[in-house]
Amino acid sequence: MYCTLCRLIREDAARWVAREAVACAFSPLDPLAPGHTLVVPTQHYADVFDTPHDVLAATMALVQRVAGAMRAALDATGVNILSASGPGSEQSVPHLHFHVVPRWMGDGISTWPAGRSEHVLTEDPDATLAAFLARERPHRG
Repeated sequence: MYCTLCRLIREDAARWVAREAVACAFSPLDPLAPGHTLVVPTQHYADVFDTPHDVLAATMALVQRVAGAMRAALDATGVNILSASGPGSEQSVPHLHFHVVPRWMGDGISTWPAGRSEHVLTEDPDATLAAFLARERPHRG
């Protein structure tokens, strides 16, 4: 399967912010804000459901480092960390990725959803999730 992000990594064709063994960070082609960075696992994993725990942990550690650098080096007053996983989430590229978007007061953008889901569940979603998680054994990736 062709993957744009795998190609960028393989061909060393990105504007790199950080390159590590398990995860890397680079500038997107059309940034939402100055310093907007994509953080991805270096190996192909389609989404959060497909990614082993250790790879997800290493990727999130790099997300945290990039966010800290945005605050320290770019004087960002906050960050948005955005990701989508699965067909119902509007995931645009089938390779796990996190957008780390630096934010400043009054910067003129909003990355928070403006609407609410119209999907209706017959069961209490909080109780359903809690019961499922109580039964599930932690997965070791």
